[in-house]
Amino acid sequence: METLALWVTIAFLLTHELDAVLRHEWRIHPLTSFFSDRTGEQVFIWAHVPLSVLLIWIAKLGPDSYAAYLLSCVAIVHIFLHWLFRNHPANEFDNLSSRVLIWLTGLAGAWHLILVF
Repeated sequence: METLALWVTIAFLLTHELDAVLRHEWRIHPLTSFFSDRTGEQVFIWAHVPLSVLLIWIAKLGPDSYAAYLLSCVAIVHIFLHWLFRNHPANEFDNLSSRVLIWLTGLAGAWHLILVF
């Protein structure tokens, strides 16, 4: 069950990241917000190649790895980061689907941590 919880966390995170491209998250993200739209979009998209490799590697390590614990903690903190940036003028995560993906990512991370501990 712990393995399923980790995979669900990863699945929600990757799906949220797809939505993040649609919602122009590079305009909000402190590491990419200073780029032009065209450059920011490309940097944001290509940054997801190593991120995806990292997530696959974490999944391969298994649900009891420190990397998996850290990923689940990041998924939970991710909810609060979106909450902090909720009033940012470029925030486009203003629809039910985006909010549900953000919350389910964090809840899946919490589920994983509850199961392993």
